Parts: sequence; C-alpha cells; structure tokens
Amino acid sequence: MSPRLQQTRVSQSRAHKPTPRGSAAPAPSPVVDHDGGSGSGSSSPTWRALVAAAADVCAEWPHTEHAATSPEDVRATVGALTGNVRQALSGDSIALVAFPPFVPVRRVLELLRRSFLEHAEGLEAQASGEAGVLDVIKAMERVQHAIDEDAAHRFAARLSGQDAQQLVVEMAHDMRSPLGSILILAERLRYGSGGTLTPIQERQLGLVYSAAFGLSALAGDVIELARGGTTLMDQPPMPFLVSDVLQSILDILRPMAEEKQLTVRCVGPEADLRVGYQAALNRVLLNLATNAIKFTNTGSVDVMCRQLDRSRVEFSVKDTGRGIPPHVMANLFEAFRQRQVTGDYAFSSAGLGLSICKKLIAAMGGELGVETELEKGTRFHFVLDLPQGSRL
Repeated sequence: MSPRLQQTRVSQSRAHKPTPRGSAAPAPSPVVDHDGGSGSGSSSPTWRALVAAAADVCAEWPHTEHAATSPEDVRATVGALTGNVRQALSGDSIALVAFPPFVPVRRVLELLRRSFLEHAEGLEAQASGEAGVLDVIKAMERVQHAIDEDAAHRFAARLSGQDAQQLVVEMAHDMRSPLGSILILAERLRYGSGGTLTPIQERQLGLVYSAAFGLSALAGDVIELARGGTTLMDQPPMPFLVSDVLQSILDILRPMAEEKQLTVRCVGPEADLRVGYQAALNRVLLNLATNAIKFTNTGSVDVMCRQLDRSRVEFSVKDTGRGIPPHVMANLFEAFRQRQVTGDYAFSSAGLGLSICKKLIAAMGGELGVETELEKGTRFHFVLDLPQGSRL
C-alpha cells in the first residue's frame, strides 16, 4: 500500500503563559507525532518537508511578529493546522479545532506554507498515490477557506444574537467619537485657525469635512434607527430660519459638488421664520441632497422650498442624475436592504438614510414622495405644516 500522510496529534500543553520578550523559550515539544512504524508518512519526502516546515515555524516564531504569543500555543496551532492539511489531502471534511486565543491563525498558516515551499524545493515527483507539493499547497488553500468560512459564521452568529442591536449601536458610537474630532479639526482649519489657506487647500479640507460628515451621519442613522427613528423630535417645535438650514446644507454639499463639477442651488420660502423641528428637517434635506450628488455625474442638484399657503411649505430635492430603476422602487424605503446587482441604485450601502427620512417626515406630519425617470433624474418631495414665527 502506498504511503500517505498519517494522523497528527496536537500537543496538549496550552495553559502556559507567554514567554517574555528576550527570555529563552522552553525546549519545544513535538509539533507532530506520527503513528505507525515502517511505511508511515515519515518516509514520504513531502511529509518530511511539511514536518520540517512546522518545526521551523515554531522555532522562529518568538523572533518574528506576535512574539508575546505563547510558544506552546503556537505549537498547538501548527499541529492542528498540519492535521487539517492531512484531512484535506485525504478528501475528508476539515474539522477545525478551537484554536488558542490571540494566535493569528492565518499568519501561522501562511508561514507554514512559505516554509514548506522552501523545504520542498527540488523534491522529485512523487510515486503514484503519494501526496506531492502541489497537493499539499491545494490542501492548505482548503484549510484557509475553512478558517475564513468558520470566522464568517461566528461573526454572523454574533450579529444575529440577542445582543446584536446593542453591538451595532456601540460600534456606531465608537465611529462617531473620532469622526467628531476630525470634523472639529477640519472646520477650524477651514476657517483659518492654522493660517491662511490656498484655494486648493480649502477645497481639500472641504472634501475631508464632507467625507467625515457622511460617515458620522451614517453612524448617527444607525443609532437613530435603533432608538425608533424619531429622537430628533423629542424636543417641542421651536422657531428657526429656513435659510439657516439651507446654508448649513450648502456648506457641506459645496465641496462634493465642486469635485464633480455640479451646480447646487438652494431656494427658501418667502417667509423665512418658521416654527417646527429644525434638526429633523436639516437631517432629511441633507440626506436627500447628499444622495442626489452621489448619483448625479453631470448637471445640477436643487433644494427647493415653495410656500403653498401661510403655514404649509413644500420641500423638494431634484437632481439630473441616473434615475431609480423600477425594480428598486418596491423596497426603496426599507432599512438594511441589499443591492440586487453590483452597482445598483441604493440610497446608501445599508439603505438607512432614506428609511430615516421617511420616518422623520411622517413624524412631522408629512409624506415622502418620489418621482423619477431613468437617465433624466429624480425628485423627492414632501409638504410640512410650519407656522410662521413672530419676530421679537
């Protein structure tokens, strides 16, 4: 019977503390134990190359990156990976073990592959039935795929568990903190706190600000949805100037529009002072206008406010972009929707922005409508009851 790679056993010594940097590592325990006597896998040159590669990885690990990782844990990981390679060569399903924590398994497997190729260099073609160099490399690729798939399943399980929503909200909060610092710094630099800027520097800082603001808004959308989608209306309606809302939107949109050579126009109502939810209105118009710029390559984006009567105002965001395909319209307002095809229209990668807009507008007593024509453009519109305020 032709020799083949034999069963491997992982060293059970896993509870040792990491060896401090600069200290001598303990004498290595066997990485792989072979079963069988004469005719065992140890007689195969390919197998001997793999065993030698495993020993090299264990011996050299303290002198490379991740030196704080326990040598015993590394030996256990290398032994387990070698056993998985044997399973892949035999055509069996790959049964991954619970690898020791804090050991970079992908990195260990890559080092094992490189070392094996060095030891296998110059090996002659194997006899029929014996594993060759190419077979081992393919087996390692199968093991790598199994590791990646296992990690994806464990991550998906975490996101679908009872604490999934809290995990996503915490991630969004963690994103907003550094993004807030970037926004503050970029805004201060834009207004000259670090000295006079050239036109190119002003444009670059504007792009930095807009990009950071977009990411911060996405994180805010996640938190907003987790809290019901209408927390921007927790406070009672207050007097505000519609022109202030439009100006703040224009300041953020201008760098993005200039980068794409688009024209952005904002037109306010005849009566500027209104009573309503300024923060919610700002979020809606900014989300709609940002999306319009995203899907418009030539032409313009218009943010319009038209007074219908003394209290009612129609708001609209119109672009000359690509339009929305009919098959997207059915679930356009759903959160966390997926693109049906790569590059397809999506308000955002997760579909959060438009869902937030619809919720906020409904909470303010309006309804979000959309008109679109392929290759001609799209117009989002809604009507709000905003009584005119009294100047003091």
